[in-house]
Amino acid sequence: MAHAQQERYSGLVDIKMRNSLKTQYCFNGRYEGSPKAGAVNIPVRDTEVSTGDYDKALGGTLGTGSTTYLKILIDKDKYVNELIDGYDAAAVPDGIVAERLDSAGYSLALTLDSDGVETLETEGTDMGDTVALTKTNVYEKIVDARTTLSDAGIPQEGRFILVTPSTYALVLKSPEFISASNLGDAVKQTGAVGEIAGFPVFETNNLSANTEFIAGHRDWCHRVQEWSVPIGINDLKDGKHIGASAVQGRKAYGHKVSKAAAVLVKTKA
Repeated sequence: MAHAQQERYSGLVDIKMRNSLKTQYCFNGRYEGSPKAGAVNIPVRDTEVSTGDYDKALGGTLGTGSTTYLKILIDKDKYVNELIDGYDAAAVPDGIVAERLDSAGYSLALTLDSDGVETLETEGTDMGDTVALTKTNVYEKIVDARTTLSDAGIPQEGRFILVTPSTYALVLKSPEFISASNLGDAVKQTGAVGEIAGFPVFETNNLSANTEFIAGHRDWCHRVQEWSVPIGINDLKDGKHIGASAVQGRKAYGHKVSKAAAVLVKTKA
């Protein structure tokens, strides 16, 4: 494959992979340490810095603070590695190569999303309300999640809600829903499909069967994915395959929720 052609394909794969990462807004990438060591540390934000009344003559009392750290294991290491025979590729110019590159990018993004959602579900807090959502109660239940987060001191800016396609259909039928077209470029750029009760709404089919939505804040949801081999076409020179290449890529990453109260999981019975 020509170098320019491969660069064009790789660029398209990168764009499609980013677009298929439904949960990328829901995680932050802040950490300390090198992911190549197999784990990184994240600061745990359980308390806020205190404030006081300032005295112009005496100044302000110097307080102390402490920062604890939580370790995130880089425990996921995924790859794609698929043979493309040179004769088959030549028989269908561009078709096989482009299609398999597109599929490889989608598959890695889907796996990353699925693992991230699983972490949110298992490490978040169950809302304890198993009444199934309907178009008449979906807004009320989302407002309940909003109130619970606010009562826990979770900031408004940076919140998100992940919904299933079924839940999103109910949201669309709710008169309180504001479509993405009315929200401006800021929401569109995050990949949100709209906003409800102050939450940017992200649709995903990676939630478990009994999970209807996850509402949380990205400051306490962590994703480390610094090490990767970009998806591309590599010629095989293994002494066995002649005139063949492979679609290859690899990504090592990890997820963690550092404050369970900042992630609420709505399930149904």
